[in-house]
Amino acid sequence: MPRYELALILKAMQRWNLLYWTLNQDDRSENICEKSNVLLRRFARLKVSSSPVTKMRAVLETADIAIVALYFILVMCIGFFAMWKSNRSTVSGYFLAGRSMTWVAIGASLFVSNIGSEHFIGLAGSGAASGFAVGAWEFNALLLLQLLGWVFIPIYIRSGVYTMPEYLSKRFGGHRIQVYFAALSLILYIFTKLSVDLYSGALFIQESLGWNLYVSVILLIGMTALLTVTGGLVAVIYTDTLQALLMIVGALTLMIISMMEIGGFEEVKRRYMLASPNVTSILLTYNLSNTNSCNVHPKKDALKMLRNPTDEDVPWPGFVLGQTPASVWYWCADQVIVQRVLAAKNIAHAKGSTLMAGFLKLLPMFIIVVPGMISRILFADDIACINPEHCMQVCGSRAGCSNIAYPRLVMKLVPVGLRGLMMAVMIAALMSDLDSIFNSASTIFTLDVYKLIRKSASSRELMIVGRIFVAFMVVISIAWVPIIVEMQGGQMYLYIQEVADYLTPPVAALFLLSIFWKRCNEQGAFYGGMAGFVLGAVRLILAFAYRAPECDQPDNRPGFIKDIHYMYVATALFWVTGLITVIVSLLTPPPTKEQIRTTTFWSKKSLVVKESCSPKDEPYKMQEKSILRCNENSESINRIIPNGKSEDSIKGLQPEDVNLLVTCREEGNPVASLGHSEAETPVDAYSNGQAALMGEKERKKETEDGNRYWKFIDWFCGFKSAYGKDLLAYIYKMPFYLWLTPRELAPSLEEIASSL
Repeated sequence: MPRYELALILKAMQRWNLLYWTLNQDDRSENICEKSNVLLRRFARLKVSSSPVTKMRAVLETADIAIVALYFILVMCIGFFAMWKSNRSTVSGYFLAGRSMTWVAIGASLFVSNIGSEHFIGLAGSGAASGFAVGAWEFNALLLLQLLGWVFIPIYIRSGVYTMPEYLSKRFGGHRIQVYFAALSLILYIFTKLSVDLYSGALFIQESLGWNLYVSVILLIGMTALLTVTGGLVAVIYTDTLQALLMIVGALTLMIISMMEIGGFEEVKRRYMLASPNVTSILLTYNLSNTNSCNVHPKKDALKMLRNPTDEDVPWPGFVLGQTPASVWYWCADQVIVQRVLAAKNIAHAKGSTLMAGFLKLLPMFIIVVPGMISRILFADDIACINPEHCMQVCGSRAGCSNIAYPRLVMKLVPVGLRGLMMAVMIAALMSDLDSIFNSASTIFTLDVYKLIRKSASSRELMIVGRIFVAFMVVISIAWVPIIVEMQGGQMYLYIQEVADYLTPPVAALFLLSIFWKRCNEQGAFYGGMAGFVLGAVRLILAFAYRAPECDQPDNRPGFIKDIHYMYVATALFWVTGLITVIVSLLTPPPTKEQIRTTTFWSKKSLVVKESCSPKDEPYKMQEKSILRCNENSESINRIIPNGKSEDSIKGLQPEDVNLLVTCREEGNPVASLGHSEAETPVDAYSNGQAALMGEKERKKETEDGNRYWKFIDWFCGFKSAYGKDLLAYIYKMPFYLWLTPRELAPSLEEIASSL
């Protein structure tokens, strides 16, 4: 029997016998009382186990193991199916899924790329600690996703970009802003997303299963990296679709079970305000040397989202003026999010995907935050630990135990079989976040860092470098595990927001100005962005240097640290960056017409037909190209001349119908970026066909020129040579060989040997 439960039993024995002895003065009861006291004194000399696994470990039944195993099999099958079906041999095919994804798949991928394991741990934990406040981010995302789909994405597609740093380079010219933003993105991925995802995944494994932490995390990282390396973005999106369905079904199931346990939503609101730990019982149960207790009662405004301006969680002025602009970076300029929408077939699918993801973002308030609050109601003595010593014994963190709210609910309420489903949900959340980070970080490094260092790199070289960088990210992930184990808990979701709010508001200001203000130039963007970054980095360093004291200790931090909420700091960073950018831009020469031709909101419906090429000396200069366009109303063919002015036949057409941009970022493999659809007009069909033919010729040339030592690398990276096709065909035929006699099998084996 666990020591925790034994302590409760012995304490109950002691209280019952003391009461009985007082009332009856019986010698026998007095002896029983003395014996129980002896047992308690012996138990007190033993240190109560601080491992949550000791108290919570659940026995894995056959049904649980089967469900988890089935999940892994499905994910691997879908990932490898996507790998074989997709064209991974080009930059567009690997990093943007060939721009062939539909709105359903992209919408699901957007949802799970955001709702990772840190949401199930951090969002539920913040709900347990402070109530409805964290739900404000979920409703805010609904609006910002529409800003992405209806304003930003049409501009990104018409600009022909693959990454967000590349967009800044096209918009402003030069490379210093591109390199700055690429480096900042990689730093944010490693120190916020990657570290927090691994911490939350490790926490769930510890809380629920008791598996070996290092083996479990390394196994998950390895599987995720395998899918990302071999399949590219198309494998990531397909597996995300399965994981989205699994996460929603599993989380809804837990919400229904927990609601039935409590008695409905109204009962949740009533009982949450009463969910305070029993301090007396905790002091009697745990052998605590520190008997001081912190303020562990629910806040009076726990059922409100936007709170008074001095609130320590979500002050409404800071959220509206600082957090919302800062969130523009995440939803409209973060490579993890934008890269998925860039993979859409056309703008219509892109807009549909953001609309779908926006509505899905309404779910976490009910399937994650509310269950976190229910967990506090049911397990208040553990979730709302009374002081650092008690927290350390409950969950191994002196900062608080709110992060164990969701795992505790899973392991205590969910029956056998469904527990395996919830385990698969948490693993799916972790894997979806990791594959998103790996793919996006690989894209940024390959196209925005390596491509600048080696401008003559071929498509094959870029594909291999991208996969090698994923392996590098895997090594960093594994190296993070020991550090993550030692991390302090606290409210992890708010930690993520705080770090992001110190570094991302300047980026959001730059993107908004570059989209909506034509006069913004490179000098203004660079100096404004660097000023905001330096100020934010200094504030971040000071925030970590002067950490908040434990709840029973005095707060001796400087006033500008403890009294100014991080959302107000984000507000200042956003507006200071914007002001400096505007002033410097007005004092320096304006951007060229080429830089703002297709990169701003006001020029996104230009009638100019362009081709973007990449000469070595000017890799992003737009060059005009004369192409043919068929008049939809007649048999005649009209020419769109190089200066961008068309014949009279296109005057009545919609701008989006004639705006076509063909990019040549990869050698010989142009990708058509269309205003409406892949082949809605004759010129679209013609250009798409030419692009496909050019890409096919170049791919065949690269494959045929390689020697036999490159065959396996070609196959692994997606260059579908005859070797790969033959091998795949024989694998498909393998089950039929089992029915052949040895004499019938011999010719087949000879055929395989001669072919390979």
